[in-house]
Amino acid sequence: MDIAWEALLAAGTVFFFGAISPGPSLIIVLRNTMLGGRKQGVACAFGHGIGFGIYAISAVFGLVILLDNNPQIFHILQYIGIVLLIFYGWKMWHAIVAEKHDEIDIAQSTQPQRQGFIEGFSIAFFNPKIALFLVAVLAQVLKPGMSFETKISIGVLGMLIDTTWYLFVAIALTGTSALDKLRNNAVIVNRITAVVLWSFAGAVLLAMYS
Repeated sequence: MDIAWEALLAAGTVFFFGAISPGPSLIIVLRNTMLGGRKQGVACAFGHGIGFGIYAISAVFGLVILLDNNPQIFHILQYIGIVLLIFYGWKMWHAIVAEKHDEIDIAQSTQPQRQGFIEGFSIAFFNPKIALFLVAVLAQVLKPGMSFETKISIGVLGMLIDTTWYLFVAIALTGTSALDKLRNNAVIVNRITAVVLWSFAGAVLLAMYS
C-alpha cells in the first residue's frame, strides 16, 4: 500500500489532542451516559465519531482535489492554515473559562432528551468549528498527488481516533476519578493541545523556508 506514513502520523497526533481536549462534545457524551447508561453513551460516541468522520473524509478529498487542480493554491492554503493553527492554539490556551460556561449552559438545557446517537452526531456534524479545524490541520498535511490510500487513511484515522476516545469516556472513564482528574486539569490538557498546534504550525513554516 502506498501510504505517506509521516502525513498519517502528523494528522493522527493533532486528531488525538483535539479529541481529548475537554469541551461541549465531552459534556454531551457524559450527559448521555449518565442519563441513559453506557449503551446510550456508546451510541452517542459512535454518532459523534461518524459526524466527525464525514467532515474529515470530505475535507481530505475536497482539499486534495483542489490542490491537484490548482497547485498554486497550495502555499496560500498553507499560510491560511498556519494562521488558523496559531489562532486555535491561542483559543485552546485561553479556553477554560468559555468551556465552563458551555458546561453550565448544556447542563441547564431544558430541551427534551434525544437519542444518544443523534445527539452525538449533531454536536459534531453541525459544528462548523470542526470543519475549520480540519481544514487548518489538513492543509499542512496533504500534498498534491497523494495516493488514494493515504487520503482515505487520514480521513478514517480521524474518525477512529474521535470514536475511540469517546467510547473510552463512555465505557471506562464515566463514574471514575480519572474523568474528574481530566476535567479538573482541563487547563493543562488545553495548553498541551495549544503547544502541539503551535509546534505543528512552526514546523510547517520552517519546512517551507528551509
